[in-house]
Amino acid sequence: MWTRILALVKKELIALLKDRKSRTVIIVPPIVQLLVFGYAATYDLTHIPFALYLEDSGMWGRVLAEHISGSPHFDLVSTITRDAEIAPLLDRKRALMVIRIGPQFSRELSRAGATAIQVLVDGRNSNTALLALSYIRTIVQQFNAQWAASQGLPLPPARLDIRPWFNPNLDSQWFIVPGIVGLLTMVVTILVTALSVAREREQGTFEQLLVTPLRPVEILLGKTLPGFLIGLGEATLIIIVARWWFQVPLVGDLPGLYLGLTLFLLSGLGVGLMISSLAVTQQQGLLGAFVFLVPAIILSGFATPIANMPVVVQQLTLFNPMRYFMVILRGVFLEGLPREVLVTQCWPMGLIGIVTLCIAGWLFRHRLS
Repeated sequence: MWTRILALVKKELIALLKDRKSRTVIIVPPIVQLLVFGYAATYDLTHIPFALYLEDSGMWGRVLAEHISGSPHFDLVSTITRDAEIAPLLDRKRALMVIRIGPQFSRELSRAGATAIQVLVDGRNSNTALLALSYIRTIVQQFNAQWAASQGLPLPPARLDIRPWFNPNLDSQWFIVPGIVGLLTMVVTILVTALSVAREREQGTFEQLLVTPLRPVEILLGKTLPGFLIGLGEATLIIIVARWWFQVPLVGDLPGLYLGLTLFLLSGLGVGLMISSLAVTQQQGLLGAFVFLVPAIILSGFATPIANMPVVVQQLTLFNPMRYFMVILRGVFLEGLPREVLVTQCWPMGLIGIVTLCIAGWLFRHRLS
C-alpha cells in the first residue's frame, strides 16, 4: 500500500515542480509576500507630516514648537500664517495634522499656569490619526514636565511608568511577521491541494489514475502528502527568515510550534481537498481557494483582534483553523506559552482537520461513483 502511495506522492511532486505555473505559485508569491508584509505592513508611524501654525511670539510657544519639530516621528511640511491655509493642507493630504499654538499661549501659561493648543488631524484613517494623537500627547506631557520644573513647581502627582510586556520596543514587525507563517502556509497548502485533482481532470489523466491498482483512500493520501510536505517546507523557511532576517525572538517551545503546524496543515489540506473534489477545472479550484482564503485571513486575528469583532462573527471564527494557529505562532514566538496552553489551541485544529478530510474523502468517492 505505502509503496503505491509513495509512488503517487513522487509523481505529484514531479508534476508540481515540473509545471512552470505550479512552480511559480509555490515559490514566488510566498517570497514576495513575506518581503512585502515584513517591511511594508506596519502599524508604526515614523514620519508624520504636519503643519505648524505658530501665532505665539513668546518663549514657551517656540519651545513647544521645537519639541514637536525635533521629534523623530514628525516631519514639518509647512508653516502656516493664515487660517485659510489649514483646510487645503488636510484636504489634499499634504499634512496629517495641523498644530496651532495660539497668540496667548505663553502669556496664559505664565499667568494662569494652564492653556491649550489646537490639533487638527485628518481622521480619514482613524488608526493612523489615533497613533499620531498619541505621539503628540506624549510630547505635550514632556513639555509640561519641563515647564513645571523651570517654574519650580511640583511635577504631577501621578505619572505613567510604562513597560511593554513581550515586545519592549513595541515593534510591529514582531506582531506581523509570526502571523505571516500561518498566512502564507495556508495560502500555499490550499492552492496546491485545491488544484491537484482539478489538474488531473483538466489534463485528462484522472481516468488513467482510476484504472491503476490504487484505491480511493490511497489516491487521497497520495494527493495529501505532497501538499503537507510543501507546506511544512514553506513554514520552516518562513520561520527561519522571521528569526534570523527579521530578528523576531523565538522564546517558546519549538516542538509545540511544529505540533500546531502539523494540525494546521491537516486542516488546510482537508479544506483544499474538499475544494479540489468539487472543482472540474483548475480555474474553478483557484476561485474556490480564494473564496475560502479571503474570509479566513480576515477572521484569523492576523490584522485585527477577534475580540473587537461582532459576537456573531466571533462565533464564525471558531471554524477557522488559522484563528487557533495565530495564537500558537505569536504565543511561541513572543510569549513562550507552555505546552498545556498550546494544547487548547491544537485540538480544535485537529478536529477541523478530521472533519474536513472525512468530507473530502466522501466527496472524492461520491464523484468517482
